[in-house]
Amino acid sequence: MRFIPSATTPDIVRLPLFTERCAAGFPSPAQDYVEAELDLNEYCIRRKGSTFFVRAIGSSMTDIGLNDGDLMVVDKAERAQHGDIVIAEIEGEFTVKRLLLKPRPALQAMNPAFPTLYPDPEQLEIFGVVMAFVHKTRSGD
Repeated sequence: MRFIPSATTPDIVRLPLFTERCAAGFPSPAQDYVEAELDLNEYCIRRKGSTFFVRAIGSSMTDIGLNDGDLMVVDKAERAQHGDIVIAEIEGEFTVKRLLLKPRPALQAMNPAFPTLYPDPEQLEIFGVVMAFVHKTRSGD
């Protein structure tokens, strides 16, 4: 896992947010009006001081659309709840998994090819909750 420090003063970039949802294309000219402007920093980051970025490695979370190389937005101050996607440490290694608290603590992969992990609750350390992730559809620049 590679940690990428967050910028101390990110530029605010507001882009149009359309009110119409888009199933398989761009809004038609008849629906071409902007609801508001959206800054992804504001949308993805609740607490700038406790947020960091990290890239996913591997394929254990592909069923939720998190792929190898995707960028995760992680908040270390967010309290992890049942069902959250979290960054956890198990036996000295970092992993990203869905946190299950019932019936017993577990870290569930979101790919059936990978097992659910049942760490000792005393040794389970959560480093943060994945608040969002960015999946690029085009590689390169």
